[in-house]
Amino acid sequence: MRTLILGASNNPARYSFMAAHRLVNAGHEIIPVGIKKGEVAGSEIRSTVEGISDIHTVTLYLSQRNQAPYEDFLLQLKPERVIFNPGTENPELMEKLIKEGVDAFEACNLVMLGTGQF
Repeated sequence: MRTLILGASNNPARYSFMAAHRLVNAGHEIIPVGIKKGEVAGSEIRSTVEGISDIHTVTLYLSQRNQAPYEDFLLQLKPERVIFNPGTENPELMEKLIKEGVDAFEACNLVMLGTGQF
């Protein structure tokens, strides 16, 4: 399952870093996108979403304000689901995604992985 991590980081203290490693360890392919260059869990962190397609799940690690540049992309991407991790809550974007048929909800990616819900 291809998972796009928006707000990816190579900083081990960040939850997106932990999620990337847990996703890869669980056998998921990740596409990390973030503002800082580097790598996480064996994948290069991309600085742009250009050319990204065929994504099953998007897991957000960006504040509502920082999600704005990606809103149109997410609506056009039409992933199966978008996970709004704690601190990323955005009711307006969530409602738009749901209207487009995307399973969009607030949850913790790490908890989902730990409980077999991912």
